[in-house]
Amino acid sequence: MLFRFLICCYCTVAESEGHRKQNYQLKIIGMGKEIHVVSNPDGGWDVKRPNADRASKHFETKKEAMNWGRNLAKKEGAELIPHGKDGKIQNPNSYGNDYCPPKDRKH
Repeated sequence: MLFRFLICCYCTVAESEGHRKQNYQLKIIGMGKEIHVVSNPDGGWDVKRPNADRASKHFETKKEAMNWGRNLAKKEGAELIPHGKDGKIQNPNSYGNDYCPPKDRKH
């Protein structure tokens, strides 16, 4: 089974010190479901799974690929990971069990 490491950071208020202190947790998690939106070298955008040879679906615009990928991620409880034209990850979003959920439940 493959594992990846995830470091979660959360802040707590240290009363005696009067300032914020960061605590780190190291979690070992199994490979989760991921859906990537990547640029196709021949033009357009692809929605792919990790280590897949072929795209799940091809689109002419990134907006169309993001919409289809978002719906698929919501349906499967997966993480949507969009990439820029340069291949860098841009603002991933988890639609399943978030490994490091926000502490603020109001927003």
